[in-house]
Amino acid sequence: MKRFKEKTVIVTDASSAIGRATAIRFATEGANVVLVGRSANGLKQITEEFPHDRTWIHTDNFLTIACDLSVESQVQEMFKRVIDKFERIDVLVNNAAQVTQSKGTGLSIKQGQNDIDDYLNETLYVSQAAMPYLIKSKGNIINVPSFSECSSQQSAATYGAITSGITDLTRTLASNHSKDGVRINAVNPNIMKENTSVAIQINSVNNDSINPIQTDDNESLDSSPLGRCAMPSDIAAAITFLASDDAAMITGTSLPVDGGVSSSNR
Repeated sequence: MKRFKEKTVIVTDASSAIGRATAIRFATEGANVVLVGRSANGLKQITEEFPHDRTWIHTDNFLTIACDLSVESQVQEMFKRVIDKFERIDVLVNNAAQVTQSKGTGLSIKQGQNDIDDYLNETLYVSQAAMPYLIKSKGNIINVPSFSECSSQQSAATYGAITSGITDLTRTLASNHSKDGVRINAVNPNIMKENTSVAIQINSVNNDSINPIQTDDNESLDSSPLGRCAMPSDIAAAITFLASDDAAMITGTSLPVDGGVSSSNR
């Protein structure tokens, strides 16, 4: 199924596990895919996993851009390059930042607050910069708060605050731009166990898996009601659904993709 034929999709932090899986899924479904990351290293490698037969659109239907999304001039240049090549933007996947912490180290309150502020400000700015193009195409935004490793209650709290902030931001943007025909939703891949010092680690952009880190008592995190951890491909499937016309009546929602962990922790 080519749900995104001739549509242009931007995926930020495309070199992460979720970003990679999402970019490949959109390419498989016919999109012109723009892969954005702080470094060009690895982005080109991801495009080598795109479908080889692109005759249903045209050749060379992807673009890789090294961009620091915290720098406004680079963001503006990124959008200019996308428009110059594809002339339109239909979907923005804001997978722009990750809460990252090495196992066994602490995270200061100040650093945690900085992470929250940086993520929310970056997500808001990139969304606002994309909005004129999305209004023109009647497109949509998918916000994805994500993390590569959270190994303390402090970092888990930071991730939780970012998730809450993204949920509120998503609702606000959706409300403000519904009249413009632009949908804004979020996908929440958080599958942390409540009251534990461990979350999950997405290992490698070349490995479509999430390996649970063990707690001190060797209890695995892989204990969701569905019996397994979510994988990047699961997150990508939810993102492409919300970005597609199949979700034409969905906006302002935050969809957890965590095997039921968030609902069972209530």
